[in-house]
Amino acid sequence: MTLAVSVALATHNGSRFVAEQVRSILSQTRPIDELVVSDDASGDDTVAIIERLVGEHVASTGREVRITVLRNTPPLGVTANFEQAMSAASGDLIALADQDDVWHADRVAAAEEVFVERPEIDLVASDARLVDAEGNALGRTMLQTLGVTRDQLARLEGELMFGELLKRNLLTGATMMVRRDLVERATPFPSSWVHDEWLALVASLSGGVTVIDRPLIDYRQHGANQIGAERVGMRTRFERLAEPRTERNARLLARARDLVDRAPSLRPEVSGAARVRLWDKLAHERARSAYPRRRLARLGPVLREWLTGRYGSYGLGAQDVLRDLVQPD
Repeated sequence: MTLAVSVALATHNGSRFVAEQVRSILSQTRPIDELVVSDDASGDDTVAIIERLVGEHVASTGREVRITVLRNTPPLGVTANFEQAMSAASGDLIALADQDDVWHADRVAAAEEVFVERPEIDLVASDARLVDAEGNALGRTMLQTLGVTRDQLARLEGELMFGELLKRNLLTGATMMVRRDLVERATPFPSSWVHDEWLALVASLSGGVTVIDRPLIDYRQHGANQIGAERVGMRTRFERLAEPRTERNARLLARARDLVDRAPSLRPEVSGAARVRLWDKLAHERARSAYPRRRLARLGPVLREWLTGRYGSYGLGAQDVLRDLVQPD
C-alpha cells in the first residue's frame, strides 16, 4: 500500500531553529511528499529559510516536494494555526511538526509502518527526547517528564484509552502522525482545546490511537516554547496550590461542554456508554466550578463530589481534591 505523507508545520518567528528542523524533515529515510507551512505573522525570515531549504533539497536530490505556504495576518494562535496547516494538507497521512524540534531519521517510516499494518489506527504518537537550546540531551523523555507510567501507557490501547484521555492529555502533538480522515472528522477544533489533545480524544472515541514507546524526535526546550515540557516536582505542586482556581476550572468546564456539544456530530458515532461518560465528566466540572469562594465552605461539596468517584475517573484524584480545597478563587 502506498500512502502519501504530508507534513503540517506551524511557524511563528522561528528563524533561530527552523532550518535544523526542516533539514531533518527533508532527510527522512521515508521521504515526505508535501510540506504545508502555516505561518502566524512572522516578523523574521522563517518562511524564506524554509523555501530556500526546500528548493536546495529538490535541486540536489531531484525529488519533488510540494510546498504550500499559508500566511496569517493577524496570527491565528497555536491551535488554529495547526488546524489550518492540517486542513490544507493533501496526504493520506499528516505528520505534525513544531518549528524548533529535530526529527529522528526514521520518524516518518516508523509511524507509517503502524498505519499500514493496522488500518483501524487513526493517530500514532511517540515518545520524544528532551534537549536544550543547543540540542544537548536533558536526560529524560517527554513521557517520563509527564509522569506516564507503564500501566498508563498500556491503557492507551483499546477500550481504556478514552478514559485515560478524559483525565488528562498524555500525548504530544509534535510526535503525532494522523490520517487525513481524522482531521476531517475533528474539524473545526473547539477553541477551548489544544489541537493535540482534541485530536487524541476524537481518535480515542473510535479506538484508533497507539504510541510508539521510543523517542522519534528531539523536543527542544529553549525558554520561549509556546507549549513546553515542564517537569512537575513537589515544589511545582505546592506552587500550584497557591494559584487561583477560577480560571483553570472555567477552562476545564468549557472543554467538557464543547466535548458534549460536539459528540453527536462526531464520526464514527459515539457509543452510548461514551456519551454517558462525557455527560458525567461535564457534571464533575460543573460541580467543581460551582464551589464556594470560601475554602471552609468548600469542604462539604468537595467531599460529596469525592464520594461520587468522579475525581478519580475524570482527573488526578486526591491531587485535584487538595487543589479544590486550598486554592484561592
